[in-house]
Amino acid sequence: MTTSAGIALTLALASAALGTPAAAPTALAQAAPAASAPASTLAWTPCGPTGLGQECATLSVPLDYADPAGRQVGLAVSRIRSADAQARRGTLLVIPGGPGGSGVQRLSAKGAALGKELGGAYDLVAFDPRGVGGSMKANCGLAEADRYMVTLRSWPAADGSIDENVERSRRIAEACARNGGAELRSLSTANQVRDMDRLRQALGERKVSVWGISYGTYVTAVYAQKYPQRTDRIVLDSSNDPNPRTVAQGWLQGMARGAEDRFPDFAAWAAHPDRAGAGLRLAERPEDVRPLLLDLAARLDREPKASGTAGVPLTGNVLRQALQNALFSDSAFEGFARLVQQARTPSERPVIPPMLAGAMPDPDAAITVGVICNDVRWRGSVRSYERAVAADRAAYPLTGGMPANITPCGFWKGGPVEKPTRITDDGPSNILMIQSLRDPATPHSNGLKMRAALGSKARLVSVDQGGHGMYLTNGNACGDRTVTGFLLTGERPATDVTC
Repeated sequence: MTTSAGIALTLALASAALGTPAAAPTALAQAAPAASAPASTLAWTPCGPTGLGQECATLSVPLDYADPAGRQVGLAVSRIRSADAQARRGTLLVIPGGPGGSGVQRLSAKGAALGKELGGAYDLVAFDPRGVGGSMKANCGLAEADRYMVTLRSWPAADGSIDENVERSRRIAEACARNGGAELRSLSTANQVRDMDRLRQALGERKVSVWGISYGTYVTAVYAQKYPQRTDRIVLDSSNDPNPRTVAQGWLQGMARGAEDRFPDFAAWAAHPDRAGAGLRLAERPEDVRPLLLDLAARLDREPKASGTAGVPLTGNVLRQALQNALFSDSAFEGFARLVQQARTPSERPVIPPMLAGAMPDPDAAITVGVICNDVRWRGSVRSYERAVAADRAAYPLTGGMPANITPCGFWKGGPVEKPTRITDDGPSNILMIQSLRDPATPHSNGLKMRAALGSKARLVSVDQGGHGMYLTNGNACGDRTVTGFLLTGERPATDVTC
């Protein structure tokens, strides 16, 4: 997750269908296969970091695949071509997380490392999905106050009540229905999958290999389910439960477990004597870090502390959200520990992380809710959310009931755009999964559900390292070596393994 929208949604999601939907924008019709439309011509021009050899182009796709000759929209596409014609064996698509992650940015960030690992075996290609970066945008026209990460995410009030969350969720859903139009309704996993196949055609490839990360693993799994004979070697990095009845609602609920799995890594880091020299040692024992943070969050609930950002105090929920973000990578531990120390020091004004200090742009907020609400109907009544939040707060205090709470999908107008895809074991056995044992966003227990759905099509590499996103990111040499070997040779472990 390299964008505010991407992290927000891996973090944000949630809700349920409440009552009878009001009049809504017409849902886009069930689409014909992407292959029925002619491939676009891609005109490449240099872009991206100096020396990377990155090129960019615009891919034209139908706004509505049921009307392939109708209105066309543009998607930003990027590639780094193999410099070794003899070594080149195909194209590797890099599919980012989110929904809301930029593939173009992901390729800019990881292109050099991928090139070094893969040695010219692939042209590296990525695109910005609908609603993201340089691609077609959608807007909901949301008020600024509703576009902060801690308001798009439904953190309950200090006393556990969700009244404000319910009203905000209703308000956001109504604004999206009023202002989003066909662009917003086109934001869906199904359309991203069709767009992937249109890109494959435009590249002139019979098959593509794919590295999907986080939400991108679900997109990639759906692609492999719909177009199995168009896939070469597939890597699913940090997967979640693909249950078509719940999809993102289940992903959000899993974050409570994920935070519990991951927190001991931070507690051990924050209690280590090495932190003392920088003033970042929060406690002498790891087991004392949790109560310290829970007590601090409760005090900030009662009395928010003025921060270095005018009009944005450090509240208990801002602290909880900052913790969730920090759990994604060990490299973020230091910044969060510093925030905690600033909050504990009366004379200091805490420096709130930029991602939490300002409102998202409206298109980022729109993609944050659009895909997950368009993909599947979210289940539950307001009363059922109240009960679920109370139970979740008691069981998982680090996440304060947020993963069980209502969000705009509970009031979404028009319901799902189309029926979600069920992931099965049908198709070629060409998938390698890699998953952290302690992932705050896609917990290992949920990754096992993707593994079970894929059956004999997949092998799983479980990595004994905390964080979100394993290959060439937060993982270890064993995991990286296994994925690289698979992409280069097609060889996978004979059985599921742990690195």
